[in-house]
Amino acid sequence: MSDTSPGITCPTQLSQWLADGCKPREHWHIGTEHEKFGFRTDDLRPLPHDGERSIRAVLEGLASRYGWQPVREDGHLIALSHEDGASITLEPAGQLELSGAQVKHIHDTCREVNTHLAQVKAVADPLGVGFVGMGFQPKWARQDMPWMPKSRYVIMRNYMPTKGNLGLDMMTRTCTVQVNLDFSSEADMVRKFRVALALQPVATALFANSPFTEGQPNGFMSYRSHIWTDTDPDRTGMLDFVFEDGFGFERYADWLLDVPMYFVERDGDNINAAGQSFRDFMAGRLPALPGELPTIKDWADHATTVFPEVRLKRYLEMRGADAGPWNQLCALPAFWTGLLYDQQALDAAWDLIRDFSREERHQLRDQVPRTALKTRFRKGTVNDLAKQVLAIAADGLARRDIRNRHDADERIFLEPLLEFVAAGVCPAEVKLDLFRQRWGGDIDPLFRDCAY
Repeated sequence: MSDTSPGITCPTQLSQWLADGCKPREHWHIGTEHEKFGFRTDDLRPLPHDGERSIRAVLEGLASRYGWQPVREDGHLIALSHEDGASITLEPAGQLELSGAQVKHIHDTCREVNTHLAQVKAVADPLGVGFVGMGFQPKWARQDMPWMPKSRYVIMRNYMPTKGNLGLDMMTRTCTVQVNLDFSSEADMVRKFRVALALQPVATALFANSPFTEGQPNGFMSYRSHIWTDTDPDRTGMLDFVFEDGFGFERYADWLLDVPMYFVERDGDNINAAGQSFRDFMAGRLPALPGELPTIKDWADHATTVFPEVRLKRYLEMRGADAGPWNQLCALPAFWTGLLYDQQALDAAWDLIRDFSREERHQLRDQVPRTALKTRFRKGTVNDLAKQVLAIAADGLARRDIRNRHDADERIFLEPLLEFVAAGVCPAEVKLDLFRQRWGGDIDPLFRDCAY
């Protein structure tokens, strides 16, 4: 059994697959992904895959009304695709994810987000279904969450508890927003990777939006971010080697080779290879497929099974933010585009972080999930750092000077973040205040007040 992609005959093909992502600046795009929790509006319970009020019903409605094409696995409707390159997929417990098309600017991203959320609402309302953007499921316990009928999730569900205590929570009770950005060369990738890794905790603090577990405050601002620290140390974290001399595509490929596998896809089936070695696969010694050699698609699939704070594929993925309301879905790509897609801004961001020590980077990563913008850093706080970073991002967007029909440039999408740093609070703190005051210690109103 084999797929139709080219076979791997030389180790250099692994790093070359990453290097093939290099694009001239004029071909750079922005890809935004965001997840959300579905719930029944009467009892707030999560949506099962099947039934009259289900994730499947939402997908069917989107397909029939808006031209999305169904994607099935073993007869189960598990995703939708669109001719513009966008897709709608399901996370393990039915979190609905839009993987947006590749667009040129944040105005396009915002139109895409608005269109998607309007379509989802139009389909969901008649079903008595709603969706909410939070970093962690605020009400329901792990055992209350459904599982979607995707074979790779069965493999991961069995493997996760062998590597950490919170992997199943990551799968079933978290939602994120992320942006995928391009690079022009290996040197450009390295600079962007280092800046993005060092500043990922700033994004975590700005977007922290998961302060509740099973209806009560959990002591964190971003519990979602904390969960990643106890999920699987083989495939998560801050990747210290990115800051070492000589880092590049080959070094990342070496690290990726040493991350244990999850699965190999053959003829539409996911074959369990959990814990097995891609190096053994390269030598024809993979226990799951003895004697068979991997293809480039196998390598590309393997690259999607690692979860560091910034992930390299043929672009860079920013993975540090909690899901949130619609304006924050547009704010995240604006934040990172401003920093990474303008050379002056990228150089300024590098100057800001270049002397961060390994200990400081890890201190930020470890403490920000609890204290967000109030985290102490050097002689101030992460809020002070965030103000500097946002100023750099705003300058970068101003120089891009891409305007909408109202003559506003992309800086308008940073406004929610500027409001947070001006007040010195993150989204989680706003919701905790609502919980203690207007909601009277009851989590249920969150599903009404914060639904899309």
